[in-house]
Amino acid sequence: MKKKILNTLKLSFPSRSANEALARSIAAAFVSQLDPTMEELCDVKTAVSEAVTNAVVHAYPDRVGTIEMTLRLLEGGEIDISVRDKGRGIENIDLARTPTYTTGGADRSGMGFTIMESFMGYLRVLSTPGRGTSVRMRKKLGHE
Repeated sequence: MKKKILNTLKLSFPSRSANEALARSIAAAFVSQLDPTMEELCDVKTAVSEAVTNAVVHAYPDRVGTIEMTLRLLEGGEIDISVRDKGRGIENIDLARTPTYTTGGADRSGMGFTIMESFMGYLRVLSTPGRGTSVRMRKKLGHE
């Protein structure tokens, strides 16, 4: 059963690491319409941070590209978040979702997808090498 969309926000921004904080703040302000607990708000902000950071670091490692984020409030107190890029894509999604696996170098933990899924509850990753990646996350909040 498809849930009714109560509100939507779409934005795009350059894949600069400074915009990760902007995306977190916008997501927090948008989700606040659902009166989340502090823990729920932190979960959403962390998941958005991981998704945007992945796009900055992995999708566009040698250039600045565009990241698109769509936020949707759904009936029943659920938030739906999509983060998309048109970067280099992921060759093997299953491997990329393995905890501690990274292509980002020694300073990366390889926990991005694991964190997104554990904090949001639902995570879908679609990717085409050379064309980009789409990450979709959902979380039901305790308040309606």
